[in-house]
Amino acid sequence: MKAVTIAQMTVRVAGVLLVLLGIYIWTRNGDQVIPVHEFLGFVLVLGLWTLAFIAARAGVVVGLVVAGFVWGLIAPVLGLTQDNLLTGNYHWAIQVVHLVIGLGAIGIAERLAMEIKARRAVPATA
Repeated sequence: MKAVTIAQMTVRVAGVLLVLLGIYIWTRNGDQVIPVHEFLGFVLVLGLWTLAFIAARAGVVVGLVVAGFVWGLIAPVLGLTQDNLLTGNYHWAIQVVHLVIGLGAIGIAERLAMEIKARRAVPATA
């Protein structure tokens, strides 16, 4: 249970910092903090994958576990390639999609943690 709490808190802290840095990058042209934003994104994904792995072992619904792993692949791919996608006046649309994908990763991580904790709280029946 401790690993679940650590992974969940890692996702939460990284998520808050990512949103704050993302807003700074988006509004202040903070290109100098992009490497920190990328690093924290990878930390968030590792937390998400940790929860997905523990969830798989705890018997959480397969669809949610797969969503965690796949979402963890999509988030960094989009994040690292977004500069080359839909450039020009409509680049903001990719930034919004990136934000939604990131918030979705946090949501999936929260749901995985909730499901893991719910399964561990129910005593096994004989």
